[in-house]
Amino acid sequence: MQTIYALAADLVVLTHLAFIGFVVCGGFLRGRSVWIRRLHPPATLWAIALSLFGWTCPLTPLENALLARAGASTYEGGFIAHYLLPMLYPEGLDRFAQGLLAGLVIGVNLFAYAVGSFHSRRRSPETDSDTSGKP
Repeated sequence: MQTIYALAADLVVLTHLAFIGFVVCGGFLRGRSVWIRRLHPPATLWAIALSLFGWTCPLTPLENALLARAGASTYEGGFIAHYLLPMLYPEGLDRFAQGLLAGLVIGVNLFAYAVGSFHSRRRSPETDSDTSGKP
């Protein structure tokens, strides 16, 4: 049974990473499908709020609970602080660094949305219509 809990904890980690990837890069994919256009803005706002207010993502306690049931060691703090920040900030994370991360998310997504808007305005009506010459 411990193996199942360990695998479930790993699935939560992958879900967490996928969510972070979606938040950071989803703006570049917004023209690909309606669900991305609808889900990306609230997901981004949620991630920014988590970072700015120092809230704990609900996936973090879920992962820790699964790790504990699997007999593995748990961790304190957030997912990003535990897994990602040791690579970026070896000394740890403070409120200023959290603000920088939120600013990075905002900046990347503003850029992505600006690029998407620019490309959609560059399309002329002729390129979107039927060019076969039939009436």
